[in-house]
Amino acid sequence: MTSPDPEPRRTPGLEPGSGVPPGETPPAEAGATAGISHPQTELRKGWGPLPLAMILAVVALVAIGLIAMAVALIA
Repeated sequence: MTSPDPEPRRTPGLEPGSGVPPGETPPAEAGATAGISHPQTELRKGWGPLPLAMILAVVALVAIGLIAMAVALIA
């Protein structure tokens, strides 16, 4: 079993004082943000009129149903 922290004197590529000489590490990544593949579309803000109308209709039906239940219990 290998130790997670190897002995520095036997680790290849280390200079005295635990430094790494130039060329011993791989080059940095180019990065994925160099350019985009297609233009991004602008997001619309807010709700459209149709979803708002549907939500209001459902709320009105629930309110009418609750009022009808309350009237039925009283009468």
